[in-house]
Amino acid sequence: MIAYLWAQDENGTIGYQGTLPWRLPNDLKFFKEKTIHNAVVMGRKTFEGMGKRPLPNRINIILTTDPTYEATGVTVMHSRQEVLDFAKTYEKDTFITGGTGVFKDFLEDADVLYRTIIKGEFKGDTQFPPLNWQEWKIIEATPGILDEKNRYPHVFETYVRK
Repeated sequence: MIAYLWAQDENGTIGYQGTLPWRLPNDLKFFKEKTIHNAVVMGRKTFEGMGKRPLPNRINIILTTDPTYEATGVTVMHSRQEVLDFAKTYEKDTFITGGTGVFKDFLEDADVLYRTIIKGEFKGDTQFPPLNWQEWKIIEATPGILDEKNRYPHVFETYVRK
């Protein structure tokens, strides 16, 4: 299965200067719970924005057009088809985790969407690409818990393709 997993503000902002524009530990926990022991696919800029540190206990796939790109502890792939071929034979889930270009590449291939909506507007330079929401059905929406570490109202949503 190919799934998308991302967080965005109300305007679709997903990043700022290579990092997340907010601090929301609940969302990071949600991300970890969904992706642990699965595969995550991200672009080179997203990976480098995380300090070039692979996520533990996951297959980290870095998608880049640079044929010479190398990084420790990750699998580098150079095409959408290479990722799709991997996902077809992989027994667990393959999560598309960003950035915008990688999300655009797999819009027709996703089976499930996991979206965290963070209430509010944040300064950002990266947006989630347009999605035809008519193709998707929401099956779950769970409000996140607010506390001293999670100050922004947020909702965890799950969609399946109609």
